[in-house]
Order: sequence, then structure tokens, then C-alpha cells
Amino acid sequence: MRGTLTLTWILMVCISQVAVQSQYYSESLPYDPRPVKVTNLHFFLHETLRGKNPTVVMVAQANNTSNDNYSSVPFGTLYAIDDPLKIGPGDNSEVIGNALGLGILAGKNSTTVVMYLDFGFTTGKFKGSSISIFSRNPLIETERELSVVGGRGEFRMAEGHARLKNYFFDGTTVIIEYNVTIIHY
Repeated sequence: MRGTLTLTWILMVCISQVAVQSQYYSESLPYDPRPVKVTNLHFFLHETLRGKNPTVVMVAQANNTSNDNYSSVPFGTLYAIDDPLKIGPGDNSEVIGNALGLGILAGKNSTTVVMYLDFGFTTGKFKGSSISIFSRNPLIETERELSVVGGRGEFRMAEGHARLKNYFFDGTTVIIEYNVTIIHY
């Protein structure tokens, strides 16, 4: 019994020494913020609603049995989007990328779309980079603003806003002018 107590006492002393010998060491580093870059982009999104090669297609629609919604695009309609981005408003303008994403008609009594779009750039200085927009988009307003919530490549960790202006609409083709301010690191 006495040997067991002695052995227990020796183990406790050894364990306490291990804790003292292995003290944690840390050195604080000064805060060094990365420089912030602001980039302004200007381009036109070209959207084709009908015809041989539409860039927007309906992928789902709510099974609405009531006739409360008299809109031609009823509440709950989901669209897939693959629109070209061009330098100018003309059909022959240079394509600089495309906008891929989803839009859902989310306003019961309005034409408001909640949309997620990833604007990928395929040429120029920002080739391989993209910005992500996730925001409410009130389609009937001629000028509106959407949120830039992220990006990749040159625009990693981006934030900012996109100011949109309806440039052209004829029932089949929609052209929207984008002025985007991106804050990134």
C-alpha cells in the first residue's frame, strides 16, 4: 500500500512538471490590411426571350390551381439564364463573357425577380474572373441597382453594386446596360 502511494505521488510530480515545461508561446503580429481596389466595369447584357436560340428558358412553374395571379409570368416561375455580355448594345458588338444563373419571379403582385447571376469574363484584362450578383431585380423599373456579393479570380472577395438601365426591349430581345462598381482586394 505504501509503495502504491509513493508511486502515485511520484507520477503526480512528474505530470505537473510536464505541464510547466510545455508552456504555450505566441507572438502577436501587427494588423496589415490588404490594399483595396475599386474597379468600374461597363457592358451590355443581351437577352433573347423567344426564337430559335433563347438565352432565358423557364425550367419550373408553380402548380397554381387558383386564378388569382393574372400575370403572363406567374408567381413562382423559375428561369435558367445564359446571356452574352458585350462591349456595346449592337448585335455585332464584341462578346466579353456571359451571365449564367437563375431567376425566380418572387413577387405575387409584381414583376420582381430574385436572381443569382455569375458574370464570367472570357476575354480581356479580367479573362477567367467573374463577379456574382444576388439581389432583387424589379424588372419594370427602367433604372435599378443590384448587389455584387462575391467573385473569383481578380474579383475574389468582391463586394459592390451594379446599376442597371433598360436600353432596349422589343418583346423578343432585351438589352440592359450595366455599370458595375466592384470593391476587391
